[in-house]
Amino acid sequence: MELNLRDKLVVVTGSTSGIGKAIALKFAKTGAHVVINGRSEETIQSTIKDIKAEHASAQLIGIAGDVGSSEGTDAFCAAVDALKRPLDVLVNNVGIFAVKDFWDITDDDWQHTFDVNFFSNVRLCRHFLKPMLERNQGRILLIASEAGVRVLPSMLHYSVSKTAQISLAHGLARLTAGTGVTVNSVLAGPTWTEGVEKYIAGIATKTGRSNEEEAKAYFTQTEPGSLLQRFLRPDEVASAAVFLASDAASGINGAAQRVEGGIIEHMF
Repeated sequence: MELNLRDKLVVVTGSTSGIGKAIALKFAKTGAHVVINGRSEETIQSTIKDIKAEHASAQLIGIAGDVGSSEGTDAFCAAVDALKRPLDVLVNNVGIFAVKDFWDITDDDWQHTFDVNFFSNVRLCRHFLKPMLERNQGRILLIASEAGVRVLPSMLHYSVSKTAQISLAHGLARLTAGTGVTVNSVLAGPTWTEGVEKYIAGIATKTGRSNEEEAKAYFTQTEPGSLLQRFLRPDEVASAAVFLASDAASGINGAAQRVEGGIIEHMF
């Protein structure tokens, strides 16, 4: 299978940890030039060090910036433009989540969640999609969640932001009709990231059970319908992202690609 990603310029937002870091590493292994993004230069340099330790020839560019704000996104886009080369792949990965009772979710919580999870995608796509269309080539991915389809009452603000993200990806794909540009979303399932590990550890502290026991209990008690019956690894989601960004997936556009371990029960 020919990916044809060598020497392509790839931006992965929120790529200093979790799924984003795994996506950045996977792209680096294809020979792409990967922009590592985070809010601080310190975390970016630490991520670059980690990726190079696993793939010494990785071609990495660090650009700090908070894409969860309009000003931060503008500055980040300007820094990418300053590289003086066209962007081939945009991976909108940055995201936040929180388990919180609906009655306790404030307006500020809703706004912050949408600023990071949704409006960052809107602003980045508004900046980078048109040049891709003008060049008649490019890939845009929005890393969403199965929670955008199977809305979770325990984290409604997160789930609704992911529903909006999936809808945005499909709508943007309609703008690419007849071109060599594609826009797809990835519906990631429960994934063992640093944030999830912290969440599980918090539950384990309350129950007195081990993290491993709580991780298993999550699927037997909370997600019994999961076909995998385990948390996904970040690299499993990353593999799907790299595939969708490659020439091998040139016929896939406007799709919501499931990588959620079979939690979504309906076929379509």
